[in-house]
Amino acid sequence: MSNINIAQPDVTLLLDLDGVIREATLSRSLSGEGVHDWLGKRWTETVVDVGGEKVQRMLSDAREQGVSAFRQVTQRFPSGLELPMEYTTVLLGGRAGLLAVGKNLQAVAELQSRLIAAQQAMERDYWKLREVETRYRLLFDTSNEPVMLLRTADLRILQANPAALAALDLKSAPDAGDRDFVQTIAPEDRDAFQSMTLRAREHGKAPGILVHLGSERKPWLVRASLMSPEPNSVTMLQLSPGWHGQTAIVSPDSISIDDLIERLPDGFVVLDCDGVIRRANRAFLDLVEAGAKGSVVGERLARWLSRPGADLAVLLANVERHKFVRMFTTTIQGELGTTTEVEISAAGNDDTAPQYIGALIRDVGRRIGAPGDDKNLRSSLGAMAERIGKTPLRTLVKDTVAIVERHYVKSALDLANDNRTVAAELLGLSRQSLYAKLNRYGLDRGSETPEGAE
Repeated sequence: MSNINIAQPDVTLLLDLDGVIREATLSRSLSGEGVHDWLGKRWTETVVDVGGEKVQRMLSDAREQGVSAFRQVTQRFPSGLELPMEYTTVLLGGRAGLLAVGKNLQAVAELQSRLIAAQQAMERDYWKLREVETRYRLLFDTSNEPVMLLRTADLRILQANPAALAALDLKSAPDAGDRDFVQTIAPEDRDAFQSMTLRAREHGKAPGILVHLGSERKPWLVRASLMSPEPNSVTMLQLSPGWHGQTAIVSPDSISIDDLIERLPDGFVVLDCDGVIRRANRAFLDLVEAGAKGSVVGERLARWLSRPGADLAVLLANVERHKFVRMFTTTIQGELGTTTEVEISAAGNDDTAPQYIGALIRDVGRRIGAPGDDKNLRSSLGAMAERIGKTPLRTLVKDTVAIVERHYVKSALDLANDNRTVAAELLGLSRQSLYAKLNRYGLDRGSETPEGAE
């Protein structure tokens, strides 16, 4: 045994020529295992499944050649522990029998398992990367916005999506994927573009600039972003507003001010310096309950104000003195008898002596907390004063808050015609919070408003 060059065997088995175990020795790492039950058993009976064939081969090789090759088997210990082992078998001199020495391969097996797990993780990451690249390519190619990737060092085009190729008229160019992008820019814009890309290289991105591209020198808003770090940096360019090259500039002459004024939800009138109406929109006709513009144009605005002489005179005087008036409160008396609380904002066409005044008239009668709605609130709060000295301050404050909150919740429901969704929006509450307050103050007026009505 001293001549056998086996480094630190974990299991040493002394066998007879038929492979029956006569003696078994374990190393310190396996000293907790009892192997007394192995004695008298064939070695093949102590290994798992196919390991018996490998054991028979080692025994045969050792008897014929004196020593067997190393083979791996799973050794089953009497305690039930199973370990991967690597054995070799040596023929002892004469009829002394055979000696089998084995090395525990559990650490190696664990390393192999970890290696396989790492390889599988790498493969999963690889396919995830491929999926991301596929999505990127689909988005890049199908985007209607022109996008290009440039090599930052020389600003040559690395990739360009179809929209960018169409914008630069490079669809048929064979070298479109390796072309100097600066050459597609109008000469007068190249310095500004170079400065923008330099800023993008230093700060990661740069604000857009207007440049003229392609043979037709169409205007494009170009934005630059740095995608990868040095030394092989890539710059992404985005062109706006669209792949067809049309700008989003709208000529002021094409904007119809008359149509915008006519569509305003608030009343709008143009007055001369005497307060005579020269122009009015549809919303003003609704306020004064007039059927046609001809019935109001040429009339003084004072005709429909609650205090005809005072209100209009004060309005005109303040516009002349302060150049404008904001939130002038008054009342409009309609032709059919309806009274509407309004606010007027007005300004003249000149700072010194305006000949015409534009006035925006807004209906504020539906606002929460209008003056006519506060009688019940004041009465309830007045009753609270009688409890001073009889009720703790904390309770007084809590009850006062409840009275005010109930008043405004009820006012919101009245304004919204019991539509809870609208009432919640007026109060800045969620629908759930509004429902809780309705239950708390006994204001639940029935089932929820039908969804179609909201």
